[in-house]
Amino acid sequence: MTAETQATAAASGAKATERFHENKKFAAGTSQERVNLLASRLVKAVNDTVLEEKVTYDEYNAFKAWLIKVGEDGEWPLFLDVWVEHSVEEVANESREGSKGSIEGPYYVPDAPKLESPATLPMREDESGTPLLWEGRITNVAGEPLPGGIVEIWHADDAGFYSQYAPGLPEWNLRGTVVADADGYFQINTMQPAPYQIPTDGACGQLIAAAGWHAWRPAHIHVKVHAEGYQEITAQLYFVGDEHLSDDIASAVKPELVLDPQDKADGSGREVIYNFVLDPAN
Repeated sequence: MTAETQATAAASGAKATERFHENKKFAAGTSQERVNLLASRLVKAVNDTVLEEKVTYDEYNAFKAWLIKVGEDGEWPLFLDVWVEHSVEEVANESREGSKGSIEGPYYVPDAPKLESPATLPMREDESGTPLLWEGRITNVAGEPLPGGIVEIWHADDAGFYSQYAPGLPEWNLRGTVVADADGYFQINTMQPAPYQIPTDGACGQLIAAAGWHAWRPAHIHVKVHAEGYQEITAQLYFVGDEHLSDDIASAVKPELVLDPQDKADGSGREVIYNFVLDPAN
């Protein structure tokens, strides 16, 4: 058993919680009226479920114990990003004219190494998987290139683990901040990731098992794409043929974000072209 396969839900959950507190900025000044509306609707939805489904004290106490365990395992970021974030993302991006977005998930780390295009992501000498070349261009909605646009990219390795969230992986493994050229063009060399299950040895796994769900996410590459004067877009890029495109546990797949890589002529891996279109800043 390798070090990375010994990763635990509690350890990765604690790291995700820590990173959330470090990196997220919160909008100030949410009105009392808005808090009252949202909190009241949430509480009402829970109580309506209790009344309509005749929830027993045994079920209530099991639910209460599970909520406590989610906190103890540090899995609130995982729980919310898997089962709720896709709806928040849909609301946030419903008026975009440019590229479609998707969820960020709990494993983003800012300030990954800066790489000029053509770039190769940091990886181990014996990194497993199929080499993948991703080429693309960053433009605005008028089709004009955005010189020096940025593609922040991160993804799991071939075993489904993210650097900085599993032991034994180099700090920036399969993470980078790629700078496009003067024409907004970029090339990124990496490894095509594999599908993986979200952590199942903690509270979220407990829920999955009790409900008879599966824990699989289709293979995907995470990106944040931005350029000065334009709205940042966060997305996940998926792959044609993945068996979990239609039943992603995180409900985050969109057809516009599915890649169709082709084998390279020299047999050295696969390649794909995918462009990003950014909306002007508000």
